[in-house]
Amino acid sequence: MVSEAQDPAPGTPTPSGRPATLAVALFGYTVARMLLVVVIAAVILFGGKLVGVDVPFLVAAVFGVLIALPLGMYLFKSLRLKVNGEIAAIEADRRARHDDLQSRLRGDK
Repeated sequence: MVSEAQDPAPGTPTPSGRPATLAVALFGYTVARMLLVVVIAAVILFGGKLVGVDVPFLVAAVFGVLIALPLGMYLFKSLRLKVNGEIAAIEADRRARHDDLQSRLRGDK
């Protein structure tokens, strides 16, 4: 169940409620998270080589994902909140259109 949208905190971008804006925000968040995984995996691979340990690529990739999951939530909080705000704005617009349609079908308008 989707919770009610709350007023954004000061300094938080106001969601526009357009699917295109949501797509851009979601793309940016996804790319940032993927880059974080790549950077962490590269650090594991090359860090291992620096200390003389040969780390397999798959192991570095798995640990990159596992480390990036919580780290990305913290580092990219503003991007995540923007995506959540856009989803809430689109849902509120959809709900308003649905309620308007229902009232017109009942003959209230």
